[in-house]
Amino acid sequence: MGRNPATFEKRRKEQERVENQKEKAKRRAERKESNRKESDQSRPAGDPDIDWIVPGPQPSSDSDDEP
Repeated sequence: MGRNPATFEKRRKEQERVENQKEKAKRRAERKESNRKESDQSRPAGDPDIDWIVPGPQPSSDSDDEP
Protein backbone atom coordinates (compact mmCIF):
# COMPACT_ATOMS: atom_id res chain seq x y z
CA MET A 1 0.00 0.00 0.00
CA GLY A 2 1.42 3.38 -1.00
CA ARG A 3 1.68 6.44 1.15
CA ASN A 4 0.04 9.72 0.38
CA PRO A 5 2.66 12.19 -0.96
CA ALA A 6 0.75 15.03 0.68
CA THR A 7 1.80 13.64 4.08
CA PHE A 8 5.49 14.15 3.27
CA GLU A 9 4.85 17.65 1.96
CA LYS A 10 2.88 18.53 5.07
CA ARG A 11 5.68 17.22 7.30
CA ARG A 12 8.30 19.23 5.37
CA LYS A 13 6.24 22.42 5.65
CA GLU A 14 5.76 21.89 9.38
CA GLN A 15 9.51 21.44 9.86
CA GLU A 16 10.19 24.64 7.90
CA ARG A 17 7.65 26.51 10.00
CA VAL A 18 9.26 25.33 13.25
CA GLU A 19 12.72 26.27 11.95
CA ASN A 20 11.50 29.74 10.95
CA GLN A 21 9.98 30.25 14.41
CA LYS A 22 13.31 29.34 16.03
CA GLU A 23 15.19 31.77 13.77
CA LYS A 24 12.72 34.55 14.56
CA ALA A 25 13.03 33.91 18.29
CA LYS A 26 16.82 34.07 17.99
CA ARG A 27 16.66 37.37 16.07
CA ARG A 28 14.23 38.81 18.64
CA ALA A 29 16.56 37.85 21.50
CA GLU A 30 19.56 39.42 19.73
CA ARG A 31 17.60 42.61 19.00
CA LYS A 32 16.38 42.80 22.59
CA GLU A 33 19.93 42.36 23.91
CA SER A 34 21.36 45.01 21.58
CA ASN A 35 18.56 47.45 22.49
CA ARG A 36 19.23 46.88 26.19
CA LYS A 37 22.95 47.57 25.70
CA GLU A 38 22.21 50.74 23.73
CA SER A 39 19.82 52.04 26.36
CA ASP A 40 22.36 51.37 29.12
CA GLN A 41 25.01 53.34 27.24
CA SER A 42 22.74 56.26 26.41
CA ARG A 43 21.47 56.65 29.97
CA PRO A 44 23.15 59.63 31.71
CA ALA A 45 25.04 59.11 34.96
CA GLY A 46 22.63 61.26 36.94
CA ASP A 47 19.83 63.76 36.66
CA PRO A 48 21.36 67.25 36.50
CA ASP A 49 18.25 68.76 38.08
CA ILE A 50 18.71 66.84 41.33
CA ASP A 51 22.48 66.17 41.45
CA TRP A 52 22.95 68.96 44.00
CA ILE A 53 20.53 67.39 46.53
CA VAL A 54 22.31 65.73 49.45
CA PRO A 55 20.48 62.85 51.15
CA GLY A 56 20.17 62.79 54.91
CA PRO A 57 19.21 65.36 57.54
CA GLN A 58 19.01 68.85 56.18
CA PRO A 59 20.16 71.98 58.03
CA SER A 60 17.49 73.97 59.73
CA SER A 61 16.14 76.86 57.72
CA ASP A 62 14.95 78.77 60.83
CA SER A 63 16.74 82.13 61.12
CA ASP A 64 15.75 82.32 64.83
CA ASP A 65 18.45 79.83 65.82
CA GLU A 66 21.30 82.02 64.53
CA PRO A 67 23.02 84.27 67.10
